[in-house]
Amino acid sequence: MNQEKIKKINVPYLLAYIFVPIAITAVCYLFGYLFFYDGGMGAVILFMVPPAVSILWWVFGGKMLFKSKRKKLMRELEQSGFQPNHTFDSDGCTVVVDIGHGKLALLSFWNPFQSYILPASRMGKIWTDDGKGGAGFMTGSSRVSFLFTIDDIRIRVNTFTSNQRWRMDSDYILTGISKADMMVEVLKEAKERSV
Repeated sequence: MNQEKIKKINVPYLLAYIFVPIAITAVCYLFGYLFFYDGGMGAVILFMVPPAVSILWWVFGGKMLFKSKRKKLMRELEQSGFQPNHTFDSDGCTVVVDIGHGKLALLSFWNPFQSYILPASRMGKIWTDDGKGGAGFMTGSSRVSFLFTIDDIRIRVNTFTSNQRWRMDSDYILTGISKADMMVEVLKEAKERSV
């Protein structure tokens, strides 16, 4: 069980995630300019491969790393006797709940090297956010989530996200709200059983 304060974001990882590919691309461009100024295959490689690899990293690399750390967390939980009654995987966070023992496990996308196993009693407020906004016929939502606080740090786990606004009676929104409400009930039950 972790006693330290939750960190949702590992700042060095975040900065490396963004800027290391940019720096590598810039260095390769510099080498291409200095040593292959007349062109050739070396210049093509230095000017084309690093940007392509950077884009692949930004699109797939972080997700693959997060998924591998999530699998590792699940193996560690099974070996430690943690009984994962409910697992919710979101784009930015994985929440695993052991209702019987009143425990909670967390893994954040922006801090994939640190997982947390906590007593559910450390949770404060637990609620659903339907993301409702707008007025009249423009009322809708583009994000539904469940939220909870741990040591006054708010954790938001999306159950539905979209780049457009959906009406509140759409199946997408209603399904997202249903998932969020279910997880709120699960977290509250785990908190009640926690010591």
